[in-house]
Amino acid sequence: MAAEIVDKMSIGTTGVQYHVGVKEGDISDIVLMPGDPFRVQLIADRLENAVEVAHKREYRTVTGYYKGRKITACSSGMGCPSTAIGVEELARVGGRVFIRVGSTAATQAHINVGDLVISEGSFRNDGTTAAYVPAGFPAVPDFELTLALINAGKDLAVEKGFTVHSGINATDDAFYAETPEWIAQMEKMGLTNVEMESSALFIVARLRGLRAAMVCAVSANLVTNDVVYGRPNTRLAVGWEHSIDVALEAVHRMGI
Repeated sequence: MAAEIVDKMSIGTTGVQYHVGVKEGDISDIVLMPGDPFRVQLIADRLENAVEVAHKREYRTVTGYYKGRKITACSSGMGCPSTAIGVEELARVGGRVFIRVGSTAATQAHINVGDLVISEGSFRNDGTTAAYVPAGFPAVPDFELTLALINAGKDLAVEKGFTVHSGINATDDAFYAETPEWIAQMEKMGLTNVEMESSALFIVARLRGLRAAMVCAVSANLVTNDVVYGRPNTRLAVGWEHSIDVALEAVHRMGI
């Protein structure tokens, strides 16, 4: 008798998750997702009674409270594959609302390093989402959650003195394969920025009945050559702080 082929969607749905290392009760239904595990601490610093519940592979998970609301921070690692796995597993143990608080490169000249960009949708230039949906399927965030980010961003921008933008971004797989020609094309199409995770976040969330959105700090401008990769970037570091403030305030205002 032939062995039964594995259905990955039916195994490991309960208990400690294979990659992320968390179980039901470890996390909130609201999850903030930076890319870098070390940036989880920036979120933890804003939470009360924050406790690290797991750190496995690229996924570092901390849970605490913001203004009385339980919040989890879990890093996604770099790129769509690890993001998709993280969201799938976190959803299995209770995650329902996901906000990416990451880094991005601007592709419009008026957007500066340290500014924030809130995604209105992602151009799917990745391979992971093609395994989930056909080419024409749009990668869009949750409308209400995105609007809450925009409104909180505008208010905090006045208070804290930063600039916030919104628009359609690209999600790429290959950081070093972004040629000058591709960057020029993104600019011409009116894409505001490019990063490596949001299309997977939006697609998985849409298919699984979850809510997802993204607010990123700008790490570089690829069309003005304001690029400081490999060197300390104080403007980006401050932008990370602002993105976390916006995400937490948006969730608080929504009352979810």
